[in-house]
Amino acid sequence: MEGVDTRALTRHIRTRGAMRGVVATDVDHIDNLMDRLKGYPGLVDRDIVQDVTGDAAYLWHENRKIPMDTPPAKSDRPRVMVVDCGVKLNILRMLDRHGCEVVVVPARTSSRHIMAMDPDGVLLSNGPGDPAPLRYLVDTVRDLLGRVPIFGICLGHQILGQALGGSTAKLRFGHHGVNQPVKNLRTGRVEISSQNHGFVVLTETLPRDTRVTHVNLNDNTLEGLSFPGLKAFSVQYHPEAAPGPRDSAYLFREYLQLMGRHTPHGA
Repeated sequence: MEGVDTRALTRHIRTRGAMRGVVATDVDHIDNLMDRLKGYPGLVDRDIVQDVTGDAAYLWHENRKIPMDTPPAKSDRPRVMVVDCGVKLNILRMLDRHGCEVVVVPARTSSRHIMAMDPDGVLLSNGPGDPAPLRYLVDTVRDLLGRVPIFGICLGHQILGQALGGSTAKLRFGHHGVNQPVKNLRTGRVEISSQNHGFVVLTETLPRDTRVTHVNLNDNTLEGLSFPGLKAFSVQYHPEAAPGPRDSAYLFREYLQLMGRHTPHGA
């Protein structure tokens, strides 16, 4: 691109909030581009997860997808069911590296089917769009609470928040980038995190027993929560960042501890 006053554009968006836009090489048909822009439905109240989730369950091991009809017999590796909402591959790599047996299932997999696979833990993955219309997934997670340790990442954090009784909303300014400062309220340490989301769990809507564990230092929005009595916790950002900062990779070790397991040496 050229001839664009990017600083003026930044100031405009900073004042007005995130806006729809078109990037095009055809500047001779502005009316057509405007019609396409007006016809874009946006993200609010749309289930985009259905477009990115998988069609069938599979095992993930050593960077390979292994199709499966039924899960193999349990081994000494903790079995983690990853609910695929558009999962980043490095989440699967991190679980595998930490000694987990990784089983990935589609987003619409029922709690009954998940529990039938005898999991040691469930991970709710990242994914695109608005979490509010994903009632089927919220209901599944609500049914799993207290039955199996749960770890939510990004969209998975928002799903867990709703399953606990909280509400979500669209951010005026989304969080995007690999330099978002997050404060760990348990340790007082500041972590640099990778983030890419436009929605947030509203802290004031969560049950009183919910522990706020992390907050964003730019706008003080919720970045992490835990509910120890139900063995569930989540973060809004990406501890598996690849590329990105590794400040929060310890969360995978905490997840293994929640399952009563230990991280293999060198993971």
